[in-house]
Amino acid sequence: MYSRREAQVGKWWRQIDGLSLIITFVIISVGLVLVITASPSVAERVGLPPFYFVYRHIFYVILSSIVILIISTLDEVVIKRLCLLGFFASLILLFAVLFLGDEAKGARRWISLFGVSTQPSELLKPFYSVFIAILLSEMCNVSQKKKFLLCIAIHLIIASLILMQPDFGMAMTISLVTAGQFFVAGLSLVLLISSAILLCLMATGAYLFLPHVRKRIESFLSDDIGTNYQIGKSLESYIQGGFLGKGPGEGTVKLVLPDAHTDFIFAVVGEEFGSFSCFLVLALFAILVLHGIMRLTLSNNLFRIYSATGILMYFAIQSIFNIGVTLHLFPTKGMTLPFISYGGSSMLSFAFAIGIYLGITKHHNKLYHSITTRTQHALPL
Repeated sequence: MYSRREAQVGKWWRQIDGLSLIITFVIISVGLVLVITASPSVAERVGLPPFYFVYRHIFYVILSSIVILIISTLDEVVIKRLCLLGFFASLILLFAVLFLGDEAKGARRWISLFGVSTQPSELLKPFYSVFIAILLSEMCNVSQKKKFLLCIAIHLIIASLILMQPDFGMAMTISLVTAGQFFVAGLSLVLLISSAILLCLMATGAYLFLPHVRKRIESFLSDDIGTNYQIGKSLESYIQGGFLGKGPGEGTVKLVLPDAHTDFIFAVVGEEFGSFSCFLVLALFAILVLHGIMRLTLSNNLFRIYSATGILMYFAIQSIFNIGVTLHLFPTKGMTLPFISYGGSSMLSFAFAIGIYLGITKHHNKLYHSITTRTQHALPL
């Protein structure tokens, strides 16, 4: 006889998107293995104990796993309240980091909370997606045009705060995701073109007024790979790894790249595990995103569609740009690979994101199964 708790767990498992949950924990496991192999050399190079980053990463893996499981059990109303609270708390931190943040390399992106260094712009992402979805789907007494204008005004404030840190890569990422949500919500062609022009102006302004952005873009456009040491070493790692790689722990790129455990961790995959493993990691992210999009086509709940679109876009955009940077397809941006790169703020941000996705999509699983069942029965034998 099943206990009440076992029955609740069984009901939870039947309701959630099990495939996405499994893929998420597979990606987290891959990230743990890579941080274990890549970070000790980085830690020793900066004068820290060899397993300093490993222990911290394990802590965030455990914490993030708990966050994912807890949020996935919540109903939609509770998730909305949680995200509104998280959004306004993150917004306050965005203001505070400009004055109280820890300065590093001419930027203020991190703030210390209870002795823990936190990046507010990272934590903002999942809550902001849900906040925009709430505005677009639930302001019934406001015209569609006014909704978009309100959302654009709010976004300009947030993007400006992030650019003041400065963090151009994060501002562009959030802007692209928000534009994607606007597009799905039916943004008019005029406003869509205006948003595209605004993004171009942001990029131009960043190039003109932010020296580190200009340096990265010029280095990217240069024909001489030697002008960018990290990119040169990253490309070498893929060549040396071949199809099956040198083997776990046998790579050398982590010995020379300062960001081997964060921004360039995919280069470690290429060298130690080979291009075959690179394709497998790409496949995991592709399945997670495409499967989520396919599930959204079965829903008629606008809030779920808009918020889940934003969350899935974060996974897609950050994966594409992080991997693309290591292959010299994009300028360096300091962007993490979701659940794989070392970084507590990034790990927690994506844990909230996937937990929210699982929580808001679990309620229409019955519709999904009924449609699938009817489709299978309708097929000729």
